[in-house]
Amino acid sequence: MLLGCIADDFTGASDLANTLAKQGMRTVQFSGVPAGDDAPDCEAGVVALKTRSIQPEDAVAQSLAALEWLRRKGCSQFLFKYCSTFDSTPKGNIGPVAEALLDALDAPSAVVCPVFPATARTLYRGYLFVGDRLLSESGMQNHPLNPMTDPDIRRWLQRQTKIDVGLVAYDRVREGADSIKAAIAAETERGHRLIVVDAIIDSDLMAIGRAIADHILITGGSGIALGLPENFRSRGLLRDKGSGFTPVRGKAAVLSGSCSRASIAQVEAYLKAHPGLAVDGGDILSGRLTVDAALAFFRKHSGEAPIIYSTAEPDKVKAVQEKYGQEEAARAIEHFFSGLAVGLAEEGVVRLAVGGGETSGAVVTALEIPHMLVGPEIDPGVPALAAIGARPLRLALKSGNFGAGDFYEKALEMLGSA
Repeated sequence: MLLGCIADDFTGASDLANTLAKQGMRTVQFSGVPAGDDAPDCEAGVVALKTRSIQPEDAVAQSLAALEWLRRKGCSQFLFKYCSTFDSTPKGNIGPVAEALLDALDAPSAVVCPVFPATARTLYRGYLFVGDRLLSESGMQNHPLNPMTDPDIRRWLQRQTKIDVGLVAYDRVREGADSIKAAIAAETERGHRLIVVDAIIDSDLMAIGRAIADHILITGGSGIALGLPENFRSRGLLRDKGSGFTPVRGKAAVLSGSCSRASIAQVEAYLKAHPGLAVDGGDILSGRLTVDAALAFFRKHSGEAPIIYSTAEPDKVKAVQEKYGQEEAARAIEHFFSGLAVGLAEEGVVRLAVGGGETSGAVVTALEIPHMLVGPEIDPGVPALAAIGARPLRLALKSGNFGAGDFYEKALEMLGSA
């Protein structure tokens, strides 16, 4: 294993794995830190954690455990992957985890670059944009767990960590790899250990990749990985064998727990041709809806690839949170989707598309999938995945904001046939 990656949620891990696989690295996604040292043959290993919204000290502990396992596998470079919308709170967890990894690796500094142009995430003068809107005006200010109310990544990150945060502005980035490398060195010399680096287009990320070829630690969204495989290829270390993904035939279902604008539109589009069951935390906590009832709904519509979703408008989500509490409502929904995923697998579902990082993490954990082979891209940032193990399960794990309007239709077709 050459490149060791630590992702703070499961859809983010898939997003990163997709980027690496497209660039020719044989990539495997691991569900949590593996218990032993046995692992499938791969050039890039992505350890998917569920640390985005937990307590900072727990996120740090799990991330350091992942780092230690990846070091034992022989990795020479490490990437801490977080969302391209920098999902976090003023307490963390991006800053605390990055700081802990820097110290564990005795690294002088690391870049911070959540940019992903394919999904319109760009960074200019340290400000994060989604399309033509600042992050704080993109809908992310309404995120139910990690509302992003400040687009200044330097300022947001500085709230989370004790170490100094620097910036390599776009005028240096557009001058190319040598200029970027020199600017990072200058920022490091000033004592800035986390250095935000602007980028707008893919070629910027390729140049940044060349500039950080010798960095032991890198942090960012999946876009920062665009230029990394070529660094290994230029040293003659890649085999370029491809992934070996194969589709399957059988029952399908869709689960959606994200409440992003994109997810709301995707659910609405899918419901035009497929039956759906809407749920919320209130239904579950009051006992009005159970996993058994949802499975009965699936059995009734098992030939129609139904969708079961908690996706809703922000005001409805807020009303449930105010009545039951934010954490209690979120926990109830995750527990529901965990039990539902196990039940669907027992019903013979072999193609499963899941929307939302927290939901995806709950589903993969409940299904006890140790690792997944990364297959072809469905939409930017979302690959088809093949569970490695006894179950012939194929999955698509989608971050809430990712995917076109017809994502779920495309995903099930990519995973196989009915």
